[in-house]
Amino acid sequence: MEQKRLSVSGLKVRDIIQVSLMAAITYIATAIINIPTGVLVKGVVHMGDSMVLLAAILIGRKKAFLSAAIGMSLFDVLSSYVIWAPFTFLIKGIMAWIAATIAYRGEYNGEKFWNNIIAFIVACIWMVSAYYAAGVVIMHFVTNIAFSKAIILSAAEIPGNIAQSIVGIAIALPLAKVLKRANLGK
Repeated sequence: MEQKRLSVSGLKVRDIIQVSLMAAITYIATAIINIPTGVLVKGVVHMGDSMVLLAAILIGRKKAFLSAAIGMSLFDVLSSYVIWAPFTFLIKGIMAWIAATIAYRGEYNGEKFWNNIIAFIVACIWMVSAYYAAGVVIMHFVTNIAFSKAIILSAAEIPGNIAQSIVGIAIALPLAKVLKRANLGK
């Protein structure tokens, strides 16, 4: 029996469900376990990055971009971090895009452990760098701190973002391996 495909402008119902589910899981992982950081510009260390990276392996570039961007920025909007929402949308979306692009490059299919490690590290380097730059922008343009001082003060968030990345990678790698074996995803 032929399976009918429901679509809205080429977007399949399955795609919408996958993006929505991963966005919700990402939001929950961010909202439930988090530690507030920052003195001048509020930030948070959370478990959501593990789901951003997992989405990259399970659902691929485009859907992972959307789920990460929506889930993470939803957290910002629904909490006291709303100033970060536009930055988070792009930073986390691109983070997922980078991880998926590397995980699925060439003959790789998101199943090679070492390739996924490389994908996750590169994506996390992007995230740490981009949040540093966003912190400088927010401190300078929103809180009116001198640009030279904002460059120094924003660096205080780097260790927390690195720790968050390490924990995210440590959680996402075994989950991705198990869930790929179970044939869940793309």
